[in-house]
This record gives sequence, structure tokens and C-alpha cells, in this order.
Amino acid sequence: MDAISSWWVNLFGHCHPYINDALVDQLNKIEHVMFAGFTHEPAVELAERLTQITPGNLDHCFFASDGSSATEIALKMSFHYWQLYGNTDKINFISLRNGYHGETLGSLSVTEIPFFKQTYAPLLRSTKYMPSPDWRNISDNETHLEFALKAASELESFLSKHHTQTAAFILEPIVQAAGGMGMYHPIYLQRARAICDKYQVHLIADEIAVGFGRTGKMFACEHAEIVPDLLCLAKGLTGGYLPLSVVMTTDKIYQAFYQDEVSKAFVHSHSHTGNALACRASLATLDLIEQYNVIEANQAKIDYLNQLALPLQSHSSVKNFRNCGMIWAFEVETDDPQFSNNFFQKALEKQLLLRPLGKTVYFMPPYIINEYEIEHLVNSVLQIINLQ
Repeated sequence: MDAISSWWVNLFGHCHPYINDALVDQLNKIEHVMFAGFTHEPAVELAERLTQITPGNLDHCFFASDGSSATEIALKMSFHYWQLYGNTDKINFISLRNGYHGETLGSLSVTEIPFFKQTYAPLLRSTKYMPSPDWRNISDNETHLEFALKAASELESFLSKHHTQTAAFILEPIVQAAGGMGMYHPIYLQRARAICDKYQVHLIADEIAVGFGRTGKMFACEHAEIVPDLLCLAKGLTGGYLPLSVVMTTDKIYQAFYQDEVSKAFVHSHSHTGNALACRASLATLDLIEQYNVIEANQAKIDYLNQLALPLQSHSSVKNFRNCGMIWAFEVETDDPQFSNNFFQKALEKQLLLRPLGKTVYFMPPYIINEYEIEHLVNSVLQIINLQ
């Protein structure tokens, strides 16, 4: 049982017949059309549907191939926007400590996790990292709310001094995924939105891992009722079938590039931009989200797993048990230097695919998981923890 949705992409499991049928149908129509002066029906329909379900006025889509590409596009778009309006000093970006945004050079520059970037440090742009509101970092009696507000105050302190050189602030809303599934209070997003508005800095929401219902809302930004300037989506966008990403933005940013002069156009070319098969898989995935009524249906599964996991939550070796929507995580206190690989192997013996992030065990199962499978997942993990 793939309990991590193959790195968080397979929202409805593997080989779902509805998505399979949609792709077979599309294969008999057109497989790919270059996006330079052309378009096709699946891309048009997908853009229209995404603008309907995303928060606020994110009315424009720029398609690419994967999450890192989406990050690169968002960063370039923000930088270029400020250049077009004469704010030529706005060339820097800020992000959260322990944040992850991809592994191409631009996206790696705004990723703070040393494991991914230390080898390539000489190739990367210098980035300032803001204190993370991840509540695991609380060291005294602060509440999650107070801790998030303190982190937001430090963000404002930085931007009050450096906003004229800062183009954008990029973050993962609500859950910092690859950083160990760090979770934080939505008030941080509300404050970050207000601070970015105050200092004229773009807010980029990287929902590559947490979009499409994963956090219990269709999009994680909805927990704070905010709208970013740029929204990055990928992973579950196609139900895990094919590489596709999209950057969504407002008409204000779009219009800056709507020029006759080629030098003012936003240039970022992918040969497979808006691939017809990938777009069709995305449309089928959106159909399933509606048909399964995932936000409401998942809540019953969330409640059931949380109830079964009470012995796990109270286990003497388990720390920071946490849940946000269809994401669960906890740290295991162990002296095993090979914990991650050993846990992975023991899980395989129990017919489970789980890949801990260091000593952080997490579940991010497909939305089709049933009660029997939830029982198997929780009981098996408890057995493995008892052997530590």
C-alpha cells in the first residue's frame, strides 16, 4: 500500500480507471501541440477550471512541466515584473527556514534545507531565510498562535529594512513538506500577506505538495483566507500520472507582460508546456475531486485515522504527533543512525510503502484509502515503533 502517494502525487491511487480512460480517449485525438502560437482544448478547459476553483482573482495560468519549473517561473515573473515598472533594485528573494521549493538552481536558492543544497552552494543566489512558524520550534510556553505571530514580526522587521531590494517572499502554506512536515498556524499567512502588501513584495504560495485538498481545504491558502500574488501547483495536479505544473497569477501581473515589445514579454519556454495528455489527466483528476467530494469525504477518514492513532500519539517514543487534513507526521526518538532506511525496510515487510524524512515518519495516503487499509497502516506502524 502506497501510504505516501508516491511522493505526494497519486491523489486517487495508481491506475485509476477513470483517469486511464481519459488518457486513452485523448490519445485518439492529439498527444501534444507546441504552445508557441497554438493551443488545444484540454489546456483551455484546464485553465478555465483552475481559475474557478482557486482562491481570489488568480485568473491567468502559465503551464510548465514540474514543481521546480513552477518555482523558477514564479521567481522570474516576480523579478521581471518589478523591472518593467522601474523597481530595478528588487532583485532578491526571501523564504522560510527549513523550506523546500525544488532542486533546479533558482528553486534551490530559495530552498533552505542543507542536505539538498550544500554541494551546489557556489552556483546559487544568496537568499535570506526568515524564521519558520513551524510549531515544533517552540521552546517555551508559547501557543502556536503566539509563536506564529512572533515569526511574522521578524518577517516585518526584515522587510521594513530590505523591501526595496526584495522582489518576493516564497513559502509553503500551512505545511513545510520536505522539511519534515512542519505545520504552523494560519495567522502567519494572514500576517505575511498584510506585510507583503505593506512593503510591496510579491507573496508566492508554493502549494505544489499541499494543493488539491491535501490539507483539508482545496488549497492551503484558504485556511487563512488569503490570495497570493503567484500560486505554484504541480504533483497532484495530474493525479500523479504525468509531469505538469502551473503558475497562476493575477491580471495585474499578467498585464505587465502584455506588450508589443518582445523584450518586455515573459519568456520561459518548455517544449512540453501544456502537454495535451497531461492536461487531460488533470481534468480527469479534477472530475474525481468533484465526484468523490473529497473535502467532505476525507474528513471521515481523517477522524477515523486520528481515533485509531491515539496509542501511537501517546507512545513513549513518539514526539510531536500532528495532523493537517490528509497529512500525518511525528518524530521517533531513537538512537538508530539508520532509522529511516530500517523503518522503510520494515514497512515493506508489512506491505507498506513509507519513506521517513530523517526521524520523521509521515503518512500522506491516497484519497481512496478505506477503513481496512487505515487499520493496516496504523497498526503496522505501531508494531514497527514498538520494535525500536
